[in-house]
Amino acid sequence: MQRRRGLAALAVLLALAARGADASVHEYSGGGFAPRANSFFFHGGSEGLYASDPTSNSSASFIRHEAMQQKTGLVEAIIVEIQDRSKIGGSYLHSDAICCTPELDKEKSCKVGEVIIQPNPDNPDWPKRVQTFFSGRDEEASMVTQVVSINKTGMYYLYFMFCDPQLKGLKITGRTVWRNPQGYLPGKMAPMMTFYGFMSLAYLVLGLLWFLQFVRCWKDILQLHYHITAVIALGMCEMAFWYFEYANFNSTGNRPMAITLWAVTFTAVKKTISRLLLLVVSMGYGVVRPTLGGVTSKVGALGVVYFIASEGLELVENLGNINDFSGKTRLFLVLPVAILDATFIIWIFSSLSRTLEKLQLRRSMAKLELYRKFTNSLALSVLISIAWIGYELYFNATDPLSELWRRAWIIPAFWNVLSYVLLAIICILWSPSRNPTGFAYSEDTADEADEEGLSLVGSAVKGTGDIVNMHVFPEDKLKYRFPLHSWQAYDF
Repeated sequence: MQRRRGLAALAVLLALAARGADASVHEYSGGGFAPRANSFFFHGGSEGLYASDPTSNSSASFIRHEAMQQKTGLVEAIIVEIQDRSKIGGSYLHSDAICCTPELDKEKSCKVGEVIIQPNPDNPDWPKRVQTFFSGRDEEASMVTQVVSINKTGMYYLYFMFCDPQLKGLKITGRTVWRNPQGYLPGKMAPMMTFYGFMSLAYLVLGLLWFLQFVRCWKDILQLHYHITAVIALGMCEMAFWYFEYANFNSTGNRPMAITLWAVTFTAVKKTISRLLLLVVSMGYGVVRPTLGGVTSKVGALGVVYFIASEGLELVENLGNINDFSGKTRLFLVLPVAILDATFIIWIFSSLSRTLEKLQLRRSMAKLELYRKFTNSLALSVLISIAWIGYELYFNATDPLSELWRRAWIIPAFWNVLSYVLLAIICILWSPSRNPTGFAYSEDTADEADEEGLSLVGSAVKGTGDIVNMHVFPEDKLKYRFPLHSWQAYDF
């Protein structure tokens, strides 16, 4: 049988499949089989599935498969819970083969042409084998839907396999549909729906508190307060969009591209604006400088590049195939975002250093205390982030097969919580006030943002760039009792 065959309309339904919904779908479009040992396999997907609820007919997880046809060419769908993966193949027979050989068949350990599966006395039906046969000289075979119940919570992998080398070149087209007892969300994603609902309420509370203070002091509102308001609104919309996107996915099995695209875009915009807010606050915008001056274009360019990189990463993660693992494409999109995040961090802390130095030299004690609290909070968040990245790397390195899928939701949730906490800290430190002089820009603390410097060699006063530094040596303490603002009147 040298002809190239096609396996079409193969549907393996890990779902309730009683409502006619399209469900959580893994699409296959002409996928090829890869050789392994004496077999050929195609990875059909993997998801965390919870056991069916025996007390409820509407809360079940099961698989539906097709009726068999005349036996000429055999393709098997193997469904295995990850802890039972060692039962696939002949290792228990002291053989490296995956498909049964004539020698093993003589020992009546397996049947020639089938994948070797170690029998389990406690659960003889698992790992599950679903067989599809080509009829006569047909070049396509399809499967009528059957049902296989999922009675044990775990990470399930689906493989399509065949042993007949004459079927080499076989292509698979179709889809598999997966469902958990509580809905169509994959097990790893299900907790995120509850989390997004909680975060939506958290942003709503923060927004209400900010709005009340904003209205109460609206006559003394600064430009910075409008930026903070925008970030709160974006965060609220982002969490709400994700919650409704997940809720719709869970109930219907569909992920309408329009809803997902809106949620992804709100996430990318909010992440970009949040980082820009941290940057301009660190530069002293509205506190020690009325505008960003010449760096406005650089800040804007960094924001645009970050938005594009972040949008691309989010699109790949949320509009790709529904598997409980990420492909290699994600790595190439994560690296630019990581580099840009590092750029933001370096720029933020270098700007904070300059802002603190300016405030210290000008003896603006209230503003200095404000920025010290902000710097300490930001530094602590960076340390926590570094520790969490280390944990995330450890988690992924020690769980390559997603056996800890029920805890995996904590990793993305952490970054949302950290972003929220930082925003809340900024809201507290820069809360609208009827007497905003404590942190508002004034002429007394004007920013001398000129690129040319001043150097007075013999006077122990040195100005470089846009910062004026005064160094008073111990023996000169009595010589310099003039007010510092007299040096700030010069336009360097």
